[in-house]
Amino acid sequence: MVLSWRSLSAGDDFCGIRNLSFQDGENVSFNVFYSVVGIYINAGSGNFTVTNERFNNRPVYHVVGTGSSNPSYDWIFKVRDRYESYIDTATMQPLKFIRDISEGGFKKYENITFNKQTNTAVTTNGVFKVPVCVQDVLSSIYYARNIDFSKYKIDDKIPFTMFLDNEVFNLYIKYQGREVIKTKYGKFNSIKFKPLLVKGTLFQGGEHMTVWVSDDPNRIPLRIESPIVVGSVKVDMMQYRNLRHPLTSLISFR
Repeated sequence: MVLSWRSLSAGDDFCGIRNLSFQDGENVSFNVFYSVVGIYINAGSGNFTVTNERFNNRPVYHVVGTGSSNPSYDWIFKVRDRYESYIDTATMQPLKFIRDISEGGFKKYENITFNKQTNTAVTTNGVFKVPVCVQDVLSSIYYARNIDFSKYKIDDKIPFTMFLDNEVFNLYIKYQGREVIKTKYGKFNSIKFKPLLVKGTLFQGGEHMTVWVSDDPNRIPLRIESPIVVGSVKVDMMQYRNLRHPLTSLISFR
């Protein structure tokens, strides 16, 4: 599963954002619903955690994201994904990224170290030049949670670069405004946007995915909807712990 975002210079909005949305100990869980003919079934789950650690003697947020299909649906499309990112707390830039995925028989392991002094990414396939403000799959999500969306108009594109599979991708998220959304957890005030996707084993490329995040300082994902190779998925936030701020976007429980 790949969420990704166009090229930036050090003066752009995606360089130098401070983290004001999440904290050590945050834990957010999701249910994944799958549909082929319009009826959604609970087919999997996901979880994201944040831990304050040190990497190369620098304070980092160690972010771990996992996703898996439910065992009863493994015969349809078995998923066992794990992503890790070590994000510099001072710059919100990744220092290390690990991707270990298994999706429908396709397996991939990726281990990247970002050298910010030389602006390079070191992988098992070599050393690659990257932009100053490059992100990885996971760090881009947590970086995006700190965007000040009040600065943008509907359909504005917010660009940034991401390094994946030994390539730099120039992508963006498109701001879609604010709206009330009802999820499996409850009714929320939300911020809506569409990320430009990199084509992968599950998701099509392009602006097919829609994301709703909480319209409060936490900016936690509430719902994600997207077509996939066969059918479509809907991902709803179902549980959270240790948010940095009260979840004031919640209007009512389901």
